[in-house]
Amino acid sequence: MRFIATALASATYCSAWALAPVASAGEGDFLPLSDPNNQGQWIYNGEVSDEFDEPAVDEDKWYIVGKFEDGKPFYRHPDNPNKRVWKGRAPSQFSGRNYRLEDGKLILETRWEPDFPFEKTIHQPHHGPALPYENLTTACFIGRRAFQYGYIEIKSKAADAEISSAFWSLGNGLEIDFFELFGAYDEPHKKQNERQLWWSIRDWERPVLGKPVYTEKKDLGFRVADDFHVYGFEWNEHGVKYFVDGELFSEVSADQVRAWALKNRPEVDEGYDGWEVAMAPVYLWIDQEAFPWASLPESQEDLEKNEPPHKQGDGKVEFEVEYVRVWQTREQMKGNR
Repeated sequence: MRFIATALASATYCSAWALAPVASAGEGDFLPLSDPNNQGQWIYNGEVSDEFDEPAVDEDKWYIVGKFEDGKPFYRHPDNPNKRVWKGRAPSQFSGRNYRLEDGKLILETRWEPDFPFEKTIHQPHHGPALPYENLTTACFIGRRAFQYGYIEIKSKAADAEISSAFWSLGNGLEIDFFELFGAYDEPHKKQNERQLWWSIRDWERPVLGKPVYTEKKDLGFRVADDFHVYGFEWNEHGVKYFVDGELFSEVSADQVRAWALKNRPEVDEGYDGWEVAMAPVYLWIDQEAFPWASLPESQEDLEKNEPPHKQGDGKVEFEVEYVRVWQTREQMKGNR
């Protein structure tokens, strides 16, 4: 979940949409794992996709949150520098040093870093207690171009720790969490959640204010931190299809989202349309966050306890991303101009 104020959510993207332009399809373009014959007539959108196989991060494509200037992190969006940027879910704070490119992968790091120059202000979230930023730093990448609808695919492995590894998006009042994976739990009765896919659609307008208008938690049949898997999210005006390792895993129509919202959001009236918010263009996010209501590492040793012996002692755990790919139909791409 992203329990942050609407003002903070809206601060991370531009006041004027920077929509991704049409990309041309060509020989050798990647195709969704679930559609190798391209029956969906998908066009690879390289403007919002990334193979992470270059020597450096493409910062025309990604905003790296909390890059350092003069020895301290700065939180200033390059496309909208006057807006407040969310610094992460306390007690963890985003740091622009917590990533690297290695072996064709983007590796996001959560670090035990008590000497980090943390934000001193304690912010009251919409839900849950107000906590100080302390001990934990995480990474956050925000896409700089928006798109509406398509097939979004990521190949990744979650961090094996009490920290979330998340792939999500924000638009005008809209949040789509493609997944929020929590790699490890201490409590025996929560161990099954290490296999859980949690995805959601959230409305940040009043009266909902960030609560889900649709959400699912399902057992994947594997621990999310054990290996790489491919998560695919097909999103259009009719609803969502969710694919895991190329196989259809879940499906929900726009009408089913509307019905779920009316049943589960008592604060809305009978005319509320829970799907309407899901039609906005979005910017991609890749990050790690603390989940205080689930579990928190209490020390460096606690953070690293599931790491192999040769990795213990460096004070970090890793969320590994091999690629992020987005395809759209030709009709969908018309909306990107």
